[in-house]
Amino acid sequence: MKVTEHIEQAKGNTLFSFEVVPPPKGGNIQELYNNIDPLMEFKPPFIDVTTSREEYIYIEREGLLDRKIVRMRPGTVGICASIKHKYQVDTVPHVLCGGFTCEETEYMLVDCHYLGIDNVMALRGDAMKHQRYFEPTRGGHTYANELVSQIKNITRGKYLHDVVESNNMPDFCIGVAGYPEKHLEAPSLDYDLKKLQEKIDAGADYIVTQMFFDNSKFFEFVEKAKSMGITVPIIPGIKPIAVKRHLQLLPQVFKIDLPEELIRAIEQCKDNKEVRQVGIEWCIQQSKELKAAGVPVLHYYSMGKSDNIKAVASSVF
Repeated sequence: MKVTEHIEQAKGNTLFSFEVVPPPKGGNIQELYNNIDPLMEFKPPFIDVTTSREEYIYIEREGLLDRKIVRMRPGTVGICASIKHKYQVDTVPHVLCGGFTCEETEYMLVDCHYLGIDNVMALRGDAMKHQRYFEPTRGGHTYANELVSQIKNITRGKYLHDVVESNNMPDFCIGVAGYPEKHLEAPSLDYDLKKLQEKIDAGADYIVTQMFFDNSKFFEFVEKAKSMGITVPIIPGIKPIAVKRHLQLLPQVFKIDLPEELIRAIEQCKDNKEVRQVGIEWCIQQSKELKAAGVPVLHYYSMGKSDNIKAVASSVF
């Protein structure tokens, strides 16, 4: 079932969902199940599964360093199929511009359709570690709206090199990212919203936001999006702070602001156990306010851990 259909069937009730990160190469799927199991009591209608782009490693050969491209995590589509089969819940694989050619994207989408996966999240992706700014993969897309267009074309039977007529065409529900505090590369929030509008015009069906810690910024973002004519569901993505270094790490990586009240509370903590509790309490407060405002879904970034998400959900749902 599509994400938008789940939202429609909820009839105004806020749904619970979350995002998981596949374990690194060498791990096994049971690690993922161990983090999903505690959250299933909150009946998520769908679970997002991230996709990791390629990374470079250096291998020494005869005194010289040879750069090799590797994939550090297992394939997202297979993991989505496993989760879907085990829990009887819809999954949303992330599809990236960065690290993938258009052909590789098409193969992934064909696999999704074959496995009965109805939803995808279309993202540009981040720059690689050695890049100052994002650089498109040769043969791949530069912007997320281009990726959305490719996905939409496939639903019409328009593949890269041929046109297919079938009674069983894929009909993907396409999610895209939104940034309440603007994307880190955007010169302004208004400019970023215009880019979001381009993704909607290309065929995106719903929006999930980057994490934020100040609800007023989310509400302002939603109002500005609506004033531009964006009418698709906007799902807030949130995360409880877990360790003290998040004070520096999250603003640096995601270019977001933390409220002064939250900063002071974390600075007063004696250890990360206390920080984790502050993060849970702040996230509960955020979640309750967002739920009272009637958001369609509360979407949590678990980052591989579920105990704090469970503590939040237990107080909200």
